[in-house]
Parts: sequence; structure tokens; C-alpha cells
Amino acid sequence: MLITDPLFYAAAVPAVLLTGISKGGFGGALGGVAVPLMALAVSPLQAAAVMLPILCLMDVVGFRAYFRKWDTDNLKIMLPGALAGIAIGALTFGMLSESAIRLLIGGLAIAFPINNWLGLAAKQHAAGRSVGKGMFWCALSGLTSFIAHAGGPPVMVYMLPQRMDKVRYVATISVFFAFVNAAKLAPYAWLGQFSQDNLATSLVLAPLVPIGVYFGMWLQDKVNTVWFYRIAQAGLLVTGMQLIYKDIGHLF
Repeated sequence: MLITDPLFYAAAVPAVLLTGISKGGFGGALGGVAVPLMALAVSPLQAAAVMLPILCLMDVVGFRAYFRKWDTDNLKIMLPGALAGIAIGALTFGMLSESAIRLLIGGLAIAFPINNWLGLAAKQHAAGRSVGKGMFWCALSGLTSFIAHAGGPPVMVYMLPQRMDKVRYVATISVFFAFVNAAKLAPYAWLGQFSQDNLATSLVLAPLVPIGVYFGMWLQDKVNTVWFYRIAQAGLLVTGMQLIYKDIGHLF
């Protein structure tokens, strides 16, 4: 049986649409909003399992728009680091309680907008590619992506200071997460995350994918990107605070 709780879909529908819009036109930087929103209604582990097939479908839908526009030299640095992070996430899976995971996701949800508002990523001084920094930040991205599909903030810390062309930046981020999400499929299956309930719920939400992705592509040149991120990041901050408020008592 698929998830039938109306509260879940009240969170999941806007979460999937916002993720699709972000992935289609804004480099997927707000992809981390989905699991925190869904985790308000279901287990964060279940939310992550439901989202992974949806994210892979988004990658396929949006791949053609950025074909061969990515930075290959950067990806040669980024992808090995991400695979290391995914491996760490798979090997440590189940070591944390659901409350601890929810708190971690809430912390990531709060840290992302604060990082952007304070301009911490923009203050990094690396002007170009760096093997050491790229491997570190992308390994962290792979780990947080495995846990909660929230790999955007770490990889942005590495990518933003390079100040590359907008389309090249979005294309590089898009293909990076296409490989990352594909790499997560096997360990998720191995860990038993793809139950019939989760896959059925993913299938129900799947029709929202092309709507979100193509709307994001359309919005890319028509909406003030600054305000899009400000509004979405404010929502992400509130969601993170709700998650932490909900589970902080379980630690004491």
C-alpha cells in the first residue's frame, strides 16, 4: 500500500515541484528541501527512499537541456569524492536513530540558507579548480546526499567561488547529481529502502516531475533568481526549525 496520509501529500507535492523547478533551472541547489518537508509527516528514511526514484527521473528529464555544457575537468575531481561520501553513508546507515537523523536534516536545512545569507560560500578564496577542496566538499556532498538528498550546500561551497558561466555551472551541478543519484540506487536497494509502499508512492508523485523541471527551465530567464532563492530558503529555514523543535526533546 502506498502512503495515504493527506499531510504527507500536502508536504510532498510542493516539495517535488520545488525540487523540479530548482533542478530544471537553478542547478538543483534547493533539492534538499524535499526530505525535510516530507519528514514532517513520515520517517526521514522513508522520505529519502521515496524521493530517490523521483530525483533520478528529474535527472533524465533535465539532462538533454544541458547536454555537453558541463565542466568535464571539474567533474573528474568531484565525482570520485562524491562516491567516497556515498560509500561512507551506506556503511554507516542505521547507526543513528530516526530522531537523530531528523535533527541532522533539520540542521542542514537551517545551515543552507544561513550559509547563503551570510555569503560564506562566496567568501571562499579558491579562484579555480582544486583537487583537495573539490574532493573534500564533494565527499561531504555525497554523504549528505545519501542521508537526505541534501548534497547541494557542500558542493556549492566548492563551485560558487569559481564564478563560471551560469549555464556551465547549472549543467555541471546537474550532471554531478545525476551520477550521484544513480550511484545511490544500488546501496538503497541493498539496504531495503525500496519497499513496495515507497515505490508506489514515488510512482504517484512521478507525474509532477516534468511539470516542475520544465517550469524551472522556463523560469530560468524570466524570474529574478535572487528572490526565488530568498523565498525558498526562508521556507527551508522554517522547515528545519520545525524538525528540530519536533525531535530535540528525544535527546534529553
